[in-house]
Amino acid sequence: MPTAPVIRIDVPGSFPWGVFHERHPELVRQVLAARPYGPAERAAVGELLAESTGGLLEPPGAGLHDRAEWLVWGEGLWGRPWSEAPFLWAESWFHRRLLDATGYFRPGPWQGVDPYAPFKDAELAGEAVDGELAALDGLADLPGEARARAVLSSALWGNRADLSFRMAAGPEGAAASDLVADDSGLLLAELERVRGGTVCIVADNAARELLPDLVLADHLLAADEATRVLLHVKPQPYFVSDATPADVLAAVDRLRAADGAAARAVGERLRRAVDDGVLRVAAHPFSCAPLPYRDMPADLRAELAGVDLTVLKGDLNYRRLVGDRHWPPTTPFADVAGHFPSPVAVLRTLKSDVVTGLSQSTVTRLDTTGPDWRTAGTHALVQVRTRA
Repeated sequence: MPTAPVIRIDVPGSFPWGVFHERHPELVRQVLAARPYGPAERAAVGELLAESTGGLLEPPGAGLHDRAEWLVWGEGLWGRPWSEAPFLWAESWFHRRLLDATGYFRPGPWQGVDPYAPFKDAELAGEAVDGELAALDGLADLPGEARARAVLSSALWGNRADLSFRMAAGPEGAAASDLVADDSGLLLAELERVRGGTVCIVADNAARELLPDLVLADHLLAADEATRVLLHVKPQPYFVSDATPADVLAAVDRLRAADGAAARAVGERLRRAVDDGVLRVAAHPFSCAPLPYRDMPADLRAELAGVDLTVLKGDLNYRRLVGDRHWPPTTPFADVAGHFPSPVAVLRTLKSDVVTGLSQSTVTRLDTTGPDWRTAGTHALVQVRTRA
C-alpha cells in the first residue's frame, strides 16, 4: 500500500496554515455577524479561535454527546499543540467545536440552528441561480450523450461561481483546458454498465452546488441509467457549506419554484422519487468523522459495497478517499482509491494540496504557473476507479 507524509498545519505560508490563520478568523467574524448570538456563545467562539491558532488541543468535555468517539479519534493528540495535528483532523475538530460553541447541540435557543444557514440561504435565493436554472431548458434539446456530458460537467463545476448550468447548456470547450485529469469517457461507460442498478452520489456543498447534484440524480433516474439513487449528505453542519438533509429539501423546493419549466419538472420528479423510494437521502455519522474512507465503519462499507457505482463530489471527499497526504501528483489514482468498496468516480474542483493520477507533463505544465493551481478552485478533475 503506497504512503506519503500526512499534511499538517504547522508550515507558515502553506495552504493549511492559511486556513487556520486567515480563513477561520474571517469565518468566525461572518458567523458572529450573521446571528444574534449571546455573550456566552461569542466568548466560546473567541476562545476556540485563540486555541486553534496557538493553543493546545483540549480533549472533549463530559457534556459532548460524541465524546467517546472523539477521544478515540484524537488519541495521541490531546494536550499537544494544534499545529501538530493532521490538517484533515484539525479542520474537522475545529468545525465540530464551532457547532458546540454556538450552542448547536445544547438545549436552548440555538439548539439545532445551523450557523452557516444564512450563507446557504442567501446563495440559494440569489439571482445567479435563476439564470442557471433557466439554462436547464436548453438541456432538453441536446442528444442523449451530449446531455449526459452537460449534466456531469455541471456537477463537476457547480461550485465554481461563474459556471454551472449556464456553461453546461453551451459548448464544453470553455472548461476543458482546466481539467487536469479527465476520465469522463470512462465515467459515461460506467454509467452505461450500471444501467438499471443503484448509483450512490456523495454530495459535498449545499445551495448552488447541490442543485446540479440533484439534477444529476434526476438525470440518472429519468434516463433509466439507474433504478435507484442513494444521496449521502452530512447529518449536521460541517465545513461551512456542506449539505445536510435540510439543505436537500431547500434545494428541491428551489427547483420546484423556479421560473423555468425544466427546473420545475426536475423538482417535481425528485419529490416523487423520494416519495416512491427510488431516491433515498442518507446521512451517516461517519460523514462528519475526521477519518479517511479507508477507515469507514462496517455498516457504511456494507451499504456502499451494495451499490453499482459511487460518485464522490468535491474536494473534501477526494481528500478522504485518497488520504490527506503529500502524494506525488503522478501517484496512480487506482493505487490510492482501490480500497473503496464499490467502483468509484470523483467529480472534484481542486481546493487543497492533495492530487493524484496526473501525467508528468501535466504536472510540469501546471507547476510553471505556480502552486496555486492546486488550491484556487480554477482546475478540476474527473477520475474513475473501476471494479477490479
